Amino acid sequence: MSEWIETLPQAARDYLEGRRLDEVECIIADLPGIARGKAVPASKFARQKYFHLPDSIFYQTITGDWGEAADEDEGFIERDMILYPDMATASAAPWTGDWTLQVIHDAYDRKGKPVECAPRNVLRRVVELYHKQGWQPVVAPEMEFYLVARNVDPAKDIEPMMGRSGRPAAARQAYSMTAVDEFGPVIDDIYDFAEAQGFEIDGITQEGGAGQLEINLRHGDPVRLADEVFFFKRLIREAALRHDCFATFMAKPIADEPGSAMHVHHSINDLESGKSIFSGPQGGETDAFFHFIGGMQTHLPSAIAVLAPYVNSYRRYVRDHAAPINLEWARDNRTTGIRVPLSGPESRRIENRLAGMDCNPYLGIAASLACGYLGLMEERWPSKQFKGDAYEGDGDIPRVLGQALDLFDGATALHDVLGPEFARVYSIVKRAEYEEFLQVISPWEREHLLMNV
Repeated sequence: MSEWIETLPQAARDYLEGRRLDEVECIIADLPGIARGKAVPASKFARQKYFHLPDSIFYQTITGDWGEAADEDEGFIERDMILYPDMATASAAPWTGDWTLQVIHDAYDRKGKPVECAPRNVLRRVVELYHKQGWQPVVAPEMEFYLVARNVDPAKDIEPMMGRSGRPAAARQAYSMTAVDEFGPVIDDIYDFAEAQGFEIDGITQEGGAGQLEINLRHGDPVRLADEVFFFKRLIREAALRHDCFATFMAKPIADEPGSAMHVHHSINDLESGKSIFSGPQGGETDAFFHFIGGMQTHLPSAIAVLAPYVNSYRRYVRDHAAPINLEWARDNRTTGIRVPLSGPESRRIENRLAGMDCNPYLGIAASLACGYLGLMEERWPSKQFKGDAYEGDGDIPRVLGQALDLFDGATALHDVLGPEFARVYSIVKRAEYEEFLQVISPWEREHLLMNV
């Protein structure tokens, strides 16, 4: 087994130096982005080349029920997939009681073809389409989340956590270092876990909500960055649990507080030269730069169902609450859905501010890149750059999940990029979740309708 360990990434080898590896968690992300898989003894993992899981893990809703997404001709027979490890993803699980590694696996069918509805395969498919055009997409995600008090009763409102001072986390303290210090012990563990896993954090800041933080990651390959967000969600939750609080990535966990986004910055490089296709020889903005924006404006409405995958997601799109309500674009303007940050020509990029932190990172990044890709291929031109406060304009994005799914179902061009089988399965599972939600009677309905209508 020592020979096998020598092939691991450096961070994993450093973590295990002088220690005996006990267990390996073989994992894959399902549609919500939950880690599914098996934990096996290290000695067994060293002998196995693959393992099996049923394809039905991609038909499961967030509540544990099943969308009727199996092949209509064959019925729900739960075929086994073949899952092969991507050893480049081998990473520590430093919160465990023994010495454990996590390894992300890729899903294939019995004919050796990638399983189309596996989220990591969906993102790979989109990246390969870019490669075929001679382009290398580069992304940089920003992760927003809340640290909240333990909540074991779904009937109770979510409340901010207690900080070091013994007072609840305060809102309206964006970029406050004092507010960050309130969560110091949790943040220390996040840094320690990230270092053990070999991840580089570009920065941690306090956001506008009570107990809301943001972590920025360095730009890079889309699949690798999606892997990191997938891993980060787990490590942040584990760090919070060590300090008697919860970390939540809900889009809108607390009423009257800002929602949590996964802003995605995009740039596209030429594969041969390594230079940005968004910047010309003299440093000016190219047609490709505008076509990418035009693709986002045209196709993002159909992709919202992927970027905002739950009924709660649409509570985030609230005027004047740090989330976009339309698809306007502008330079250095955080009220628009599509923002061009200040940068030099070599780092020119386009930020999608629509994705919620509750989306699956593989699918959210894939959908965002897919919209830009379609714009490049169709040579779409955007609307005129927006000037002023975009919150004063009209909303032009779906406001409920049902409407978003209707747009997604009709988006054949987007399906062709993401994969028709993925689009079919995703729609069925999300409609099953939406229909289940519609069966729930909310406290608002009981309070205002019970005796008044």
